[in-house]
Amino acid sequence: MIGEPEIDGDWHTASGAEAAAEALPGEPGRERVRGGARRPWLWALGGVVAASAVWAGTLAVQDRSSSIPRLDYRHSVDLCKEFDLKVLGQTVGREFEGHQSGEAMFLARDWAYCSVGTQYAKGAVLYGAQVLVELHKKVDPGPEFATGAGTDPGTRLDIGERREVPGLGDRAVLDPYYAHAGSRLMVLDGGAVFTLTVQWHSEVADGAPVAEGARGVDEDAIEAAMIEEMRALMAKLKR
Repeated sequence: MIGEPEIDGDWHTASGAEAAAEALPGEPGRERVRGGARRPWLWALGGVVAASAVWAGTLAVQDRSSSIPRLDYRHSVDLCKEFDLKVLGQTVGREFEGHQSGEAMFLARDWAYCSVGTQYAKGAVLYGAQVLVELHKKVDPGPEFATGAGTDPGTRLDIGERREVPGLGDRAVLDPYYAHAGSRLMVLDGGAVFTLTVQWHSEVADGAPVAEGARGVDEDAIEAAMIEEMRALMAKLKR
């Protein structure tokens, strides 16, 4: 059985160490004891904390990197030079001209736009086409893909008639208009979003264009041509 003297001796041993430390000349006793009494497991704990901080920082960087959308396409300063519409022109039997373009570059998104149309001819169907290329550099556009309106505020989309287009980007959809005669093709590929719209109108007696609808227009052939035009444009802009 351990008696009181042994217990007292243990306590005195600790006190003796403290007294010896305080007796060292030129060094404050409390600081010396604090340094000399540091336990080995405290060093190990400090290493674990430091490693955890580095690992957390690495994960944060990886998470930010993984959220940046993939961009496989270049920005075009003049999209109309990339957008010739030869296939669509052959399909409708008209030449597209009157190019209008615009572009801008920002930290989060670059965009380029081109609008073309067929020349007026009395009694002929008028066609117009617009293409918009958006390169999202910070936020993945996938969750909001194909949820907005068309490039023309006056158009409305018949989402109930939406068709998926296989083999074009990560995802592609075709939406017909029901406010005007026309279709919109949208393609998502990584952080790039391509939007191509084609509309057609017919002249009436007073010279005002109205929606032609399906009369005299092969909508299936136009949509097939739109897919080929989009495929060609994406190939031109591919890095």
